Amino acid sequence: MKKPAGRNGSAGRSGDSGRTGPPKRPSTRNQPEAAKPAASGRGRPSTGSKAAPAKPAAPNRNRAATRSAPVAPPAGTVRPRRSKVTGTNTMDMLDPFEPQRLSKIMAAKGLCSRREADFLIENGWVRVNGKVMDELGAKVLPTVTIDLDAKAKNVLGKQVTILYHKPIGVVSGQPEGRYKAAMECLGLENQFDRKTATPFQPAMLKGLAPAGRLDIDSTGLLVLTQDGRIAKQLIDANSTVDKEYLVRVEGELTDRGLEMLRHGLSLDGEALKPARVSWQNEDQLRFILNEGKKRQIRRMCEIVGLKVIGLKRVRIGRVMLGDLPVGQWRLLTPEERF
Repeated sequence: MKKPAGRNGSAGRSGDSGRTGPPKRPSTRNQPEAAKPAASGRGRPSTGSKAAPAKPAAPNRNRAATRSAPVAPPAGTVRPRRSKVTGTNTMDMLDPFEPQRLSKIMAAKGLCSRREADFLIENGWVRVNGKVMDELGAKVLPTVTIDLDAKAKNVLGKQVTILYHKPIGVVSGQPEGRYKAAMECLGLENQFDRKTATPFQPAMLKGLAPAGRLDIDSTGLLVLTQDGRIAKQLIDANSTVDKEYLVRVEGELTDRGLEMLRHGLSLDGEALKPARVSWQNEDQLRFILNEGKKRQIRRMCEIVGLKVIGLKRVRIGRVMLGDLPVGQWRLLTPEERF
């Protein structure tokens, strides 16, 4: 059969200026496969007068599935599994492919708190992949490299952490009625280390907050800090820093009751983590916990038939209460770590 002009001949490629009538619809029969329009199930025959009608394309039965299928990453890209950004436990699980606020990533990596991060960013003391980042609210990938300027490190380094031997009748947080808050009890007159450390200054109270709590009828070590990193380390839901208490009790404790104190009790419908509990002397128990539910030790003892008549916290992590007198405080030294 003689091929009509304008199909595959040179006239079709350069245009048939001598032809009359409406122009022919360009054919896609001999175009490369990638250039063909997607099949829609409504194929049209060619307009050539002598060409056989084009065969309708088969309908795509998987069009809906094709539309909803996720786009694959480029060849050679490996998507890591969702993982924690910091090497320690944290409440944030950040997708490495999802941009997040820079301050959130800095807090998750344990560099500082979010509030501190905003302050450092605003002053231009934060570099992301070597570039200064001074835009508040900027979003970056969690996988970026974050460096702090020396000025930022100095600011963070000057934040104080206070160790206070809280007496009975003082509350950890906000004052309650006639009871004073721990922060109201800090001054030069009761600073234990005023001759060897930085003397008390009112600026030490700015941004100071208790990292954890101690009941009003309990005594012992209470930590107050300006450092968001220390606060996160001590009170984060996934914190592994243990706390040691000496607890004076009344009542009879069976071997079974002692085992229940160590593991097997629940409070508020939630199982407690295992605890280390042993006799310190004939009327005093030693508790080591790594959680801190409200009045936890008193409620645990009540379940096994004991009454707590005295409770003192003597250690948090590697920091001891030591010989710090009741009602006095001192600064955490640079060498001490929780």
